[in-house]
Amino acid sequence: MSEEMIYGNTPCFLKAENLVKSPQASSEVDAIIYGVPWEGAVTWGDYTGCELGPKVIRLSSGRYSGYIPELNHIDVFEHLKLGDMGDVAVTPAEPEDTKQKIASFAKRIWETGKFPIALGGDHGITYPIIESLTKQSGKKVGIIHMDAHYDNNEHSVGDPYGRGSPFCRLYETDGVRNESLVHLGIHGPRNKPENGRLAKEVGATTLTVNDVREAKDLRKFANEVYDIAAKDTDVVYLSICSDVLDHAYNPGGPADGNGLTSYELLTIVHEVAKRGICGMDFVEVYPQQDETDFSSHFASWVILYALAGEAVRQGKAETSTK
Repeated sequence: MSEEMIYGNTPCFLKAENLVKSPQASSEVDAIIYGVPWEGAVTWGDYTGCELGPKVIRLSSGRYSGYIPELNHIDVFEHLKLGDMGDVAVTPAEPEDTKQKIASFAKRIWETGKFPIALGGDHGITYPIIESLTKQSGKKVGIIHMDAHYDNNEHSVGDPYGRGSPFCRLYETDGVRNESLVHLGIHGPRNKPENGRLAKEVGATTLTVNDVREAKDLRKFANEVYDIAAKDTDVVYLSICSDVLDHAYNPGGPADGNGLTSYELLTIVHEVAKRGICGMDFVEVYPQQDETDFSSHFASWVILYALAGEAVRQGKAETSTK
């Protein structure tokens, strides 16, 4: 693990290997972190600043080891080596150009065959990441999309690649099986009737916060979700917007109530990662809205629970299912 800075005074995420200074080391790592410091069309007044997410998440990650006692005492970094590839060089106010840059950067990572984890940025980054996967691999992709909102608008303030639109674009993407796309944790009145109708029309599955909360066995439920996403697909991708969490657990995210608890999110993430996800992103942390930086800190927890699941999937570690 490295103590080097990825840029300026910003450390590598969780003290990962610095792949910017040592790109040849990418062959030696198991998982690759990269940042996408992009904010496109702002859709909620002056609620802005998620392009700062990758930097502040990296700074916050310095507090953590890879040891998770509640997951059968797994130490993630005994089993997996993490590399940090730095950030996509986005172009402010140029969504089309930035989309192409994200897709090109992601393609390079997909080609390594490692487990990629993107730090957003807004949710618009998910479309070019998954699009590049389908083009690079030719694989059929299922998606578990954890969010308060469908993010399937035709456009966001005129931007077809905006943060409210990635799943509309993904519905249209060859290689994404819409029947294996699960909108999970959906809740709240910032959705519109046409969002739910469109998801149903294309064949996607909607599971609301009530479906999560009323599940008698959360781990079993998570595996049922995975089964939907994996049906007739080659790989499953996990995309998480911070606002799937209740605002009480997510002060650096949009102000949405009635969301998941941190326990519910971490449990689902770990369970689906145990089954096998090809990559993931965690988006829409707004550091300037969060005096405590709790949401930036919590990103490390989400990613470590996912990596612990990946270690289990590879047979390098075990977790209790009780």
